[in-house]
Amino acid sequence: MKVVIVGGGFGGLAVARGLKDAPVEVALVDRRNFHLFQPLLYQVATGGLSPANIAAPLRSILRGQKNVHVLLAEATGIDAENKRLLLNGDALDYDVLVLATGSRHHYFGHPEWEAHAPGLKTIEDALEIRRRLLLAFETAERLGPGDASKPWMTFVVVGGGPTGVELAGAIAEMARHTLQPEFTSIQPTYARVILLEALDRVLPPYPPSLSEAARRSLQELGVEVRTGVTVRGIDADGVTVSTTEASERIASKTVLWAAGVVATPTGAAFSALLGAEADRAGRALVQPDLTVLGHPEVFVIGDLASVEQGGNPLPAVAPVAMQEGDFIARAIRKRIEGKAPGRFKYRSLGMLATIGRSKAVADFGFFRLSGFPAWAAWLGVHILKLARFENRLLVLVQWAWNYWTRNRSARLITGRDSPPDPPGR
Repeated sequence: MKVVIVGGGFGGLAVARGLKDAPVEVALVDRRNFHLFQPLLYQVATGGLSPANIAAPLRSILRGQKNVHVLLAEATGIDAENKRLLLNGDALDYDVLVLATGSRHHYFGHPEWEAHAPGLKTIEDALEIRRRLLLAFETAERLGPGDASKPWMTFVVVGGGPTGVELAGAIAEMARHTLQPEFTSIQPTYARVILLEALDRVLPPYPPSLSEAARRSLQELGVEVRTGVTVRGIDADGVTVSTTEASERIASKTVLWAAGVVATPTGAAFSALLGAEADRAGRALVQPDLTVLGHPEVFVIGDLASVEQGGNPLPAVAPVAMQEGDFIARAIRKRIEGKAPGRFKYRSLGMLATIGRSKAVADFGFFRLSGFPAWAAWLGVHILKLARFENRLLVLVQWAWNYWTRNRSARLITGRDSPPDPPGR
């Protein structure tokens, strides 16, 4: 049996690993040669970790599996009738196809906002955000105290989910602790960090008590938390927002997007080719066994799949993708044995979000934590989920150093763009 997996993220990697020693030939296709631990991207974006700390080559991860062939290629189409995956300049035959191409930023009908408010899904996104953050402080230093530097010292994060909360907290910590002793003309502690959320509380999927604990922790860090706020426009000079009462213009040179995701164009196109219906985020509506209706040989998982459980779609998070990948690996083994795969059922192991140093919230269903215990749990879970022991060791050492010194050592401004010229100079 030939199994072709498109995407080396959490779901695709789980399928490949789950088929170790199975009597199948596995081809893992990805445009990138590495697996990325996306939950820690915000730490790369704020200088706490380097990209290599949270990524590992796919070939290195899977080097012990003799039945896996890793291909660096871009999938361009599907010949469903002949069971062939089309690549750029080539094609692969398959008996089972797994689509796990993930998601991208969702700007809710305003693609023009992306140029002014980058999201956080790739290493390139993280490095661009890091560049913008650090350049903002450098430009403010050249301008000196006063009205001209205020937009450069104002940072707006759109979206109060886990990514937005973690990013806003990390920016506030970087400004108030790491950068504070390093500038002479400005006081980084005076930086404004504003978190915008359209709903009535941050971390909406969490219980209200934990949402409130997260809000308090953010405010203790100096983050301005604004809920019930709708973004109406984003440009190079700031954000226009509205509430039920009034509109407001926030002058900011650094706006970051963490408000939603949508299926990747490639994944959405493949699902459409197979005749799969999609939800509002472009995710394919799949069968209970994660296959596409009319195509039992095609599985769709992770951020690309819309799976309902308990009347609600499962969230687009790593644990869901990993459990779906494990399920598919078992389903393929059952097919080989002539057995039915059964239905996928997600078992929540809890939700965690960190707000800053020693501050986090955790919901494990039967009990909830906030503060230092939740933060310790968050550290442990994320260390264990990293793909390789080497990454775990590097991140653990880096986090220990950051904790005791408050120093974010990966604060490098990279890219070819030169520093902006301050107005009036």
